[in-house]
Amino acid sequence: MHDGSQNRIALLSAEKLGKHVDGPAGRLDILDDVSLEVNAGETVAVVGASGSGKTTLLGLLAGLDLPSRGSVRLEGQPLETLDEEARARLRLRNVGFVFQSFHLLPALTAEENVLLPLELGGAPDALARARAALRAVGLRERAAHYPHQLSGGEQQRVAIARAFVNSPRILFADEPTGNLDRRTGTAIGDLLFALNREHRTTLVLVTHDAELAARCARVHELVGGRLCETLT
Repeated sequence: MHDGSQNRIALLSAEKLGKHVDGPAGRLDILDDVSLEVNAGETVAVVGASGSGKTTLLGLLAGLDLPSRGSVRLEGQPLETLDEEARARLRLRNVGFVFQSFHLLPALTAEENVLLPLELGGAPDALARARAALRAVGLRERAAHYPHQLSGGEQQRVAIARAFVNSPRILFADEPTGNLDRRTGTAIGDLLFALNREHRTTLVLVTHDAELAARCARVHELVGGRLCETLT
């Protein structure tokens, strides 16, 4: 029987990525010849020492930055061929983000923070969807609270609700447990993987947390700007 999976296009692919910056001491190569494919619904972790290029790689995969060489394709679309506005539209439709430092807007309530991407996208049912997202992360009773009135774990749950509210195809998480104590970090990891299972949202995360990384189906390590063999 013919297996159609051979013709399947990866949701996200990077081919021979390189990234360098020029500084007073000359050129600094951050990433060199990095290739990666991620299929819909997968969970993939990238680990590595501080300064190994993990966050840089995540930014390139999400189209927040452009590579010095090589190509990134999201939904088959080469990101380097798009201008900044077109990349932003593609991210709004397909991508969610969770960061180490939460990045909630302090002047907005939890509900308003989750509403923001829906309003930017012109969703007609924005309020109902925002409230449903907060319920999904267990924060219905905290909707009217501002970030400074929430614990670190609660702020990260608001950030996760905001990331999932647009039903993204792929979620990028940059050290999502890095600012949390161990117990809270485990709970946030549980939530990320539960939402991955329930919504089939592809999860790509970078982390120093070996236990969190081990929960992913694939783990890759960045060493010297290169993506090493999958760890087992």
